[in-house]
Amino acid sequence: MHLHIIKKRSSPFFLFPFTLLLTLLLALPWVSAKEQPQPKPEAWQINGIVAALDDGHDGVKKLAYEKFNLYDLKNLKSVVQKPEDIAQKLFNILKDKTVDSGVRSRAVYALENLGEAAKPYVKDILDFLKDKSVEKDVRSGAASALGNLGEAAKPYVKDIFDFLKDKTVDSGVRSRAAYALGNLGEAAKPYVKNILDFLKDETVEKNVRSSAASALGNLGEAAKPYVKDILDFLKDKTVDSSVRSSAAYALGKLGEAAKLYVKDILDILLDKTIDPSVRSGAASALGNLGEAAKPYVKDILDFLKDKTVDYSVRSSAASALGNLGEAAKPYVKDILDFLKDKTVDYSVRSSAAKVLRNLGEAAKPYVKDIADILLDKTVGLDVRSRAASALGNLGEAAKPYVKDIADILLDKTVDLDVRSRAASALGNLGEAAKPYVKDFFDFLKDKTVEKNVRIIAGYALRNLGEAAKPYVKDILDFLLDKSVDKDVRFHTAKALGNLGEAAKPYVKDFFDFLKDETVDKDVRRSAASALGKLGESAKPYVKDFFDFLKDETVGLDVRSSAARALGNLGEAAKPYVKDIADILLDKTLDSSVRSSAASALGNLGEAAKPYVKDIADILLDKTVDSWVRSSAARALGNLGEAAKPYVKDILDFLKDETVDKGVRFRAAEALGKIEQLNLNNIVVILDSIYYTDKSEFEQWRFLTYFLGGGTDEVKTLLTWLGLPNTKTIPAQLSHEQGNKTLKIFAQAWEPSRDFTRLREDLAKQIAVVAKKVSWRSQDILILETHYNNLKKAGYNEADSLQSVIVNLKG
Repeated sequence: MHLHIIKKRSSPFFLFPFTLLLTLLLALPWVSAKEQPQPKPEAWQINGIVAALDDGHDGVKKLAYEKFNLYDLKNLKSVVQKPEDIAQKLFNILKDKTVDSGVRSRAVYALENLGEAAKPYVKDILDFLKDKSVEKDVRSGAASALGNLGEAAKPYVKDIFDFLKDKTVDSGVRSRAAYALGNLGEAAKPYVKNILDFLKDETVEKNVRSSAASALGNLGEAAKPYVKDILDFLKDKTVDSSVRSSAAYALGKLGEAAKLYVKDILDILLDKTIDPSVRSGAASALGNLGEAAKPYVKDILDFLKDKTVDYSVRSSAASALGNLGEAAKPYVKDILDFLKDKTVDYSVRSSAAKVLRNLGEAAKPYVKDIADILLDKTVGLDVRSRAASALGNLGEAAKPYVKDIADILLDKTVDLDVRSRAASALGNLGEAAKPYVKDFFDFLKDKTVEKNVRIIAGYALRNLGEAAKPYVKDILDFLLDKSVDKDVRFHTAKALGNLGEAAKPYVKDFFDFLKDETVDKDVRRSAASALGKLGESAKPYVKDFFDFLKDETVGLDVRSSAARALGNLGEAAKPYVKDIADILLDKTLDSSVRSSAASALGNLGEAAKPYVKDIADILLDKTVDSWVRSSAARALGNLGEAAKPYVKDILDFLKDETVDKGVRFRAAEALGKIEQLNLNNIVVILDSIYYTDKSEFEQWRFLTYFLGGGTDEVKTLLTWLGLPNTKTIPAQLSHEQGNKTLKIFAQAWEPSRDFTRLREDLAKQIAVVAKKVSWRSQDILILETHYNNLKKAGYNEADSLQSVIVNLKG
């Protein structure tokens, strides 16, 4: 969030030039992005966000939605007393046409996340959807929200269906409504027949009808009584093919209910007069019907061999076989024979090869045949690649053919794709590949081998686990071999992090390797990161980490990576928290190393508590590089409760306008993880608004709301101060409003004394408010308080207050 506020130093990243390489890496089972759990909010954080939703600047509202959706809102009732009030506010924004459409679209998403609290507004959302003056992207989002509100939307199924039928509504919005209908289960049951009739209406846009057809598949039990009707619909050649195709896919989701009609589905697949997309959908449906499709597996195989059938349909049929599991087992041999038939389109055979990969145990008796396909150079490349993948899934059964797979890797006449998949297969075979790990290394070192294949092999090495453990020393030697391409070594180095205890005897060698300046720094960085994954195995060598970090003969990037690795060692690093703090405090060390040390401290929780003051001192020290101070700010935020005693220090730091604005912003963000700010302190954040450009002031306005917990005092201050939208400033005030505003201004007066621009604006707004209210005699005290404050501070606005007081006294 707000990435443009501070520019991070970028670290080298290897961009692979070939789409193939990226595809393979993403497909590997160990390459996945772990989704971080959403934090649970505190009441003041939610209140601050909600208050920002009323701001006059659209940018502030958007930031509020971004923050709102970062939190886990499932149990919001345990955080705030009335989550339904939040839902009301969100809906009011949603229906306000004067609000920017981007803001309203975000409001829909937030409303959707509130679940039960949004229940009272389902009917309003429906009415809102019917309003053609609303932007279609906002209405589409609202339609999607209906589908995710579950039980709350069920009483309005008929309304959704009526909306779906309204041809005057944008087709994209109606498509979303159709999907919403598909999520409402039993509640939609009375309308399944209506949906079927709707699908046949050729005057309806095909994308809407396709969405409605897909919805049928999501209705499960509710749609089961109408399976025969769906089949009849599929057979109706007067219906658009894309709509029929969607209906076919829907049929495949209806499970047991569709089993009685397997033969009918097969007939659709076999009917050459039917559009290929519809037949492909029928093929997919068959693949989802399991045992019920068993009597027709032979028919599907015969169908695959029919060269007069469109190749896309046959590919879908082949994929369907792979989903039939045990039912397809008796025909594995037939599939193999089919694969060997070079007169069959390569894409169809490739899909059939995927079947073998999915059939697991059933394919094991035919491992040799699969291996023969892989080794046959006259077979299409894609088919051989899929055969390699299939072998990688067959575990022990493929063990006798590991050498053949290794030979494929070494054969330079074999296509890049085939060899890459062979490398991946080896990685999946674990212990079975153990006798050939040495060959693996020889292959990796072979400079005549295509670089990208070797990179894939380096990745695969990570998955060999126990099998690779005897070769940890070989991996280190390989990394030291400067004749090997650095990209290959970079990715191979990452394998070290998965070797746990096996790597323990060589941790010392790791450090020697990291210190070797003749080794490419990126390879060493990769190895340093791997060290951070060794956990307890690295514990005896944590002290060596520190000695290494202080060694100025080692490259900065490498030392920085090692410092970050410390934060990943968890419990193993806790006894050395003081040493990490010393690295952070050591001004003789490079800023990149110290910055990484700060990040590591922020990950060590309670163990780092005694050094929070040191981290705060780094943040306050102007002689320290801004990068290090930014990392220190983030670390303080991550330490939460432990950093509370230093909130005042952070606030004092924020007052200094000479500090890099990016560092100040990071420090302010950190406060949002520590505690709510009271009125005396929130003025520090409020004042920062006056010193930013147009692209940044909205971020500081949002932080003022957020850090202040959205109290009435904070909302009142932001109504008048901090560059509010002039259109939202009240033209007139009631007596009660005016009295309340001046009292809050009085509270803010003394805390604002050190903030020149804020106090100037406050003085101006005091005079403005004083002129907008019909005052009473009992108000003279608050008016005189402001008059005295303004007079003492030398502001001309004191004259305005004096005039009001004189008139009031008569």
